[in-house]
Amino acid sequence: MTEQQLGTLILTFGVFLCFVHVLGYLFERLRQPRLVGEIVAGILLGPFVLKKLAPQVSDFLFVNPALGEDRTKVILGFIYWLGILLLMFISGSQVKRLLSKENRRETAWILGIGTPLPFLLVMGLGLAGIIPVGPLVGVQGVAISALLVLASAVAVTSIPVISRIFNDLGILHTRFASLILGSAVLEDIALWGVLAVATALTRQTSLAEQNIVGSTAQHLIITFTFMGAAILLMPHVLRVLGNARWNILLRASRLAYAIVILFAYVGLAAYLGVNLVFAAFLAGFGLAGGIAGGEREHYADALESISKFSYGIFIPVYFALVGYRLVFGRDFSPTMLVAFLLGSSLLSLISVGLAARLAGFRRLDILNLAITTNARGGPGIVLASVAFDAGIISAAFYTTLVLTAIITSQMAGLWLRYVLSRGWPLLSTDNDEAPEPLLSPLPAGQRLATANASASVS
Repeated sequence: MTEQQLGTLILTFGVFLCFVHVLGYLFERLRQPRLVGEIVAGILLGPFVLKKLAPQVSDFLFVNPALGEDRTKVILGFIYWLGILLLMFISGSQVKRLLSKENRRETAWILGIGTPLPFLLVMGLGLAGIIPVGPLVGVQGVAISALLVLASAVAVTSIPVISRIFNDLGILHTRFASLILGSAVLEDIALWGVLAVATALTRQTSLAEQNIVGSTAQHLIITFTFMGAAILLMPHVLRVLGNARWNILLRASRLAYAIVILFAYVGLAAYLGVNLVFAAFLAGFGLAGGIAGGEREHYADALESISKFSYGIFIPVYFALVGYRLVFGRDFSPTMLVAFLLGSSLLSLISVGLAARLAGFRRLDILNLAITTNARGGPGIVLASVAFDAGIISAAFYTTLVLTAIITSQMAGLWLRYVLSRGWPLLSTDNDEAPEPLLSPLPAGQRLATANASASVS
């Protein structure tokens, strides 16, 4: 690579960085999720806006004359993957003691009905041929993997986006927030496991293989073993390593140690054929001490530094590249978007509403819980990105999943803001559901840092 090519790459990265922060700030000022502005920045820089308005500028920024290909597939592709891995690592590290005793019964109902019911219904309807899976299937041509992604996309709840909304509204301290986040933690662990299985199935579809069934079973066993060890065993192993006197790297730099743990998980996952994004989530989960979350304070400074730098550089550019890759031409299907948005939202609302009713909640409480858990946000976008990169889903379905994640997150934020503005309780059974005073809102930058430290941002 010549100095001129390197300079152009740095300029391209700088343009992305400038656009994502400016648009993110503007959307934040409009009381919209910051990630929406970051994705819009990518759309503006992408082939459906900048390429058509100023093709020469677009070619200068994104086309490598020496290689004759989109530069985002090379260097910016690495930044894209680094951003998604850091996002999931930080999200995993935020898992802490959310499952308090007062929420266990309600959490059990939501996890027992609210999450598996829509997942199983979609799987059943898809296998029965009632849901047309063909248009959703990607270049790998594995219908069962695409169906698994579809079912997961209906059931997923966004921990980062919901945390950000709760923080901005001043309700992160409430039982309502604890109940939602506690349920979402276990739910997303299960759904990321499903995605890992879908990826493993996709890799075993070559007709030239001698033993497809045996090879697929082997990959599934490896995936479940990796997941089980990471959830049940590794938090204890990392706790022992963190207390070992001979751990020179930890003594030299806690930040470097945390990053090395992330890279070790991802490297091992790559070697075993396990989904890398799921491995990054489990790395943060293990480092923070698992569900108990007892080790997070031990690495608080390092995780905060990683979070601030990642959310300042790599993660916003990742969301911009998500927007850059959205398809709005011939492959975009408005019918698919409307059908999935309405169908998945209705199914999610009914399932969570039923679970909340059986858990003992009534009327407005049920509506608040159902609408909030329907926010797909960051995990919905990450799910779409990973599935699209693996060739599991089509470009049209990828765009549908991303736009649905954005719309459902906005719906949740607007609804909660409306409820609080009317003075209605989030949970009528509690007395601490009032929001913290927001008469003097923090500046956007300080509020972002606070959100990162408390539960991350979208």
